[in-house]
Amino acid sequence: MLTIGRLVADPALGLRVMTPQLTEQLAAEIRWLHTTELPDPSRYVRPGELVLTNGLWLPHVSSERFVDAVARAGAIGLVFGLTAQTPALPEELAALCVSRGLPLVELCIGVPFAALTRAAARIQNEVLQAELTATVHRGDALATALSRGSGAAGVLEILRGETELPLLVVDRKGRCLASIGCEPTGEQVRLAAAALNRTPPPIEVDLLGSGPSALYLVEGVMGEVDAGLYCLEPATKLAAADREALAQAARFLSLEVTKQQAVHAIEARFAAELLEMILSGPRRSGEVSQRLRAYGVPSDQPLGVFALAPVSPSGSPDLPPDDIADAVGAFFATHGIPVFTAAGSRDVVAVCPWEHTPQELTRFARELSAEVGRRVPAAARIVIGLGEIATAAAALREPLVRAREVCQVLRGQDGRDTASFADIATFRMLLGLLDEQVLHRFTDQVLGIIREHDTRAHTELEHTLRTFLRHDGQWGVTAAALHVHVNTLRNRMARITELTGRNVNRLEDTVDLFLALAAESVGPGTDRTRLRGDRPARNQFGYTAGSTS
Repeated sequence: MLTIGRLVADPALGLRVMTPQLTEQLAAEIRWLHTTELPDPSRYVRPGELVLTNGLWLPHVSSERFVDAVARAGAIGLVFGLTAQTPALPEELAALCVSRGLPLVELCIGVPFAALTRAAARIQNEVLQAELTATVHRGDALATALSRGSGAAGVLEILRGETELPLLVVDRKGRCLASIGCEPTGEQVRLAAAALNRTPPPIEVDLLGSGPSALYLVEGVMGEVDAGLYCLEPATKLAAADREALAQAARFLSLEVTKQQAVHAIEARFAAELLEMILSGPRRSGEVSQRLRAYGVPSDQPLGVFALAPVSPSGSPDLPPDDIADAVGAFFATHGIPVFTAAGSRDVVAVCPWEHTPQELTRFARELSAEVGRRVPAAARIVIGLGEIATAAAALREPLVRAREVCQVLRGQDGRDTASFADIATFRMLLGLLDEQVLHRFTDQVLGIIREHDTRAHTELEHTLRTFLRHDGQWGVTAAALHVHVNTLRNRMARITELTGRNVNRLEDTVDLFLALAAESVGPGTDRTRLRGDRPARNQFGYTAGSTS
C-alpha cells in the first residue's frame, strides 16, 4: 500500500524525515496527496491524505495555526518543499508536528510536487497489480482445492497460507463444516448458526469469549444464506488484503456448500428409497442387499437395527434429524463399523453388521446414545429403540418396524434411554406383532364407516374421536380443544356410537376405537411416511400434529 515510508524510500525524490519520533506513523496508508498553500486548508483536506506545501502561507498565518488546521482535517502527514525563497524549514515546524502526531518530511529544492504524485501513482499501480495477482493466484488455488475434493477445510488451508487469522465455517443447520486456528465449542457453533438465520444477518457476531467476529456470508444458488465464514477477529482489525481474501473465499465456499447440499439431497433420497424397500418386505430383498452393499454393509450377515430420536427440553423446538444422523455416522466411523443411516421426520434409523450377542448390542446402544447426546448438546437426551438382530438383509423389515416403535415409546417415558422390543410392555408391542393386513382389516372394520360418513357429509367425526381419546375422554377439555360446545361434542359422540355400534362410555368399546386409531401408527405404511418426511407424521393415535380435520 502507499505509505510515507515507501515514498521516503525512493532515492529519486530526495525526501528526508524530520520527525524521527513518529517513525511508526510512516507505515500508515496514504489515501492520496493534497497540495495546498491556503492558511487554513482544513475544509478541503480529507482524512488520510498527505499534505504537500511550499510554505507560501507563512506571511499570513503562523506555523502553529497551519499545523493545527492540517491535523484537525485528519491528514496523514506533511511534506514541506524547500524553495529558493524558503531554503530551510521554519524553526518551530518540526516540534509542532511532533506535538500533533503529524509526521513531517522535507522535500529538497529542485524536486517538484509532481514527482511525488507520479511516484505515488506508480506505487498505487504496483499495489493494485500485486492485489490482482494475489487474487488470481488465490482463486486458482481455491478452485484446485475444491476440484480435488478438499472441501471447506481445503479453502481454509489456502487462507492459512496468507494469514494466521482463526477461521470457522458453519452452516444454517448448526453444523461446523471446517475450522482452522481455533476449536469452536458447541455453543459457539450454535450462536454462529443462529446469526445466519436472522434477517438480515449481522456483519459481526459475538461468539462467547472470542469477542466480535467478522461474518462473511456464503450464499447458495438462489441467493439465500446457506453458511457463514467467520473470522474470530473484529472486522475493524482486519487489513484490506485480509478482507478481500475472506470475501473471495466465501464466494468459493458457496460452490462447495451448494455441491454438498446436492450430494446430501441425493444421499437422503437414496436412503429413503432403501428404507421403503426394506419396509416393503422380502419381495425386494435383492435390491435391498445390493444397496446395503453400497454403504459397505454386508447383506448376508447378521445385522443390528437402531432407531434414534432426540428428547428436547420442554418448550424447545425439535432437533433436525439430520444432526442426529451426522452424529451417528461419526460414532460408527470412530469404531470402524460400516453403517447405513437414514433421517426421517421423527427419528433416525441405523443398520450395521453385528456378529455379537444381543446383550452386547444393548451395551453398544448405550454408548451410542451417550456419544450422540454429547455431539448434539441441544438435546436433553437421545433414546434408542432396538430391534432383534436380523439374520440377513431379507429379514430386516420386522426388526426395523419394532425398533422404531420402541423408540417412540421411549420418547414419552422418563428413565430408560435404550430398550428392545421385548422390553416394552405396551399395547404397541402387541400391535407390532400382527400382520399388516390384519391391522388394516381391523382398522377398516372399526373406522371405515366413520370415514365414509365424514367424506359424504363433510363432518369431522374421526377428528372428534381422536381428540376425545387424546384428552383421556374428558368432555370439557375435549370440547375446548375442538372449540365447540360440550353438547355439540356429545351429539358427535352419539353419532359415532350410532355408526360404529361402539360406545365410548363402555371400556371394551373404547379399547376397540383406541386400538383402531393406534394401529395406523404401528403399520409399516406409516413408517415409510415418517421416513420420507414428505407428509406429517402421526402419533400413537394416528393423529397428525396440527391437523384440524
